[in-house]
Amino acid sequence: MGSDRPAGPLQLYALLLSDPRRSAGHHSGMNRISLLRACALAAFAAASWTSSSAAQQIDIGSGSVVEAVQKLRPGEYAWAPQLSPSGPTLLIVNTRTQRAILYRNGIPIAVSTVSTGRPGYGTPTGVFTILQKQIEHYSSKYNNAPMPYMQRLTWSGVALHAGQLPGYPASHGCIRLPLGFANQLYSATKVGMTVVVTGSAVTPRVAPTVEAALSGDAVSVELDGSIEWHPDKSPIGPISIIVSAADRRAIVLRNGIEIGRAPVRIEGSTVGTVAYTLRNIDADGRHWLRVPVSADQAATDEPVPAEEWKRFTTSDGFRGAVAGVLQPGATLIVTADSLRPVSPATILSGEPEAAR
Repeated sequence: MGSDRPAGPLQLYALLLSDPRRSAGHHSGMNRISLLRACALAAFAAASWTSSSAAQQIDIGSGSVVEAVQKLRPGEYAWAPQLSPSGPTLLIVNTRTQRAILYRNGIPIAVSTVSTGRPGYGTPTGVFTILQKQIEHYSSKYNNAPMPYMQRLTWSGVALHAGQLPGYPASHGCIRLPLGFANQLYSATKVGMTVVVTGSAVTPRVAPTVEAALSGDAVSVELDGSIEWHPDKSPIGPISIIVSAADRRAIVLRNGIEIGRAPVRIEGSTVGTVAYTLRNIDADGRHWLRVPVSADQAATDEPVPAEEWKRFTTSDGFRGAVAGVLQPGATLIVTADSLRPVSPATILSGEPEAAR
């Protein structure tokens, strides 16, 4: 398995804590040499550890996950899984912008900075599946370099794993991730999940098809005034609805696939992103709960009052069609953001070109 420079001491420290057999008082039966090796590597990495490599989660605040792409500095990431609690997952890694976006049920729920292969060790582009997962893994090619939360993409040595994030391509072909992001991503994925590695400069706000993600020219959302409803495109699966105030448009996704769209008029202002989840359906109707998406939004068990939905106006036919597919657990996201793709994120570099 290929790797890069040794991970920082935070990664190695996390490895020691992740296995209770490695903690103080639980060393019986443990390989003493392995512990000494891990400690030695941690001490070695500490000498070269820089603040720009430290993983840090940021709050998306009043924006959206994709908007957070523009704010991230090397080593930073945003994680908001509550925006889409269930459904199929898709990870898109962009070698040009050095960013990764995780979609669940078609909705972006996390974004992160990455570091892909440096010149001479380029990360291959294409469609991959996660072949193997290991919380603790060491490179067989590069001096047993630690690769925490490793998720293998190829048997020839390309993997996702935690590592240093200098702000530019610096690995031996692997895709380095912030430690916190690598940890949470590891818990959210399964063997067989699709990972798309592309050099396209655009960033979609809803999950594109794999072909569109690779081509980079078919990810734009064409928004006209027509109503589309094709539930046969995805007969079963969790429902996600995205309402864009900027586009005056609603898009319905089932199992991550678009099955409908229609114009929507919203009265009043819409700031940032608001999310709702359908708790239950009974004789009194559908009961939604507001989902906090940032630190300044508190969780509540109070159902959303019916008056709140009077702000939204769409055709009776579209409203009835959506009501017919809603099930408890469905997600509704109302955003001031557009659904059209964003321009490339800026690649922030901590070193001059000659030093890479």
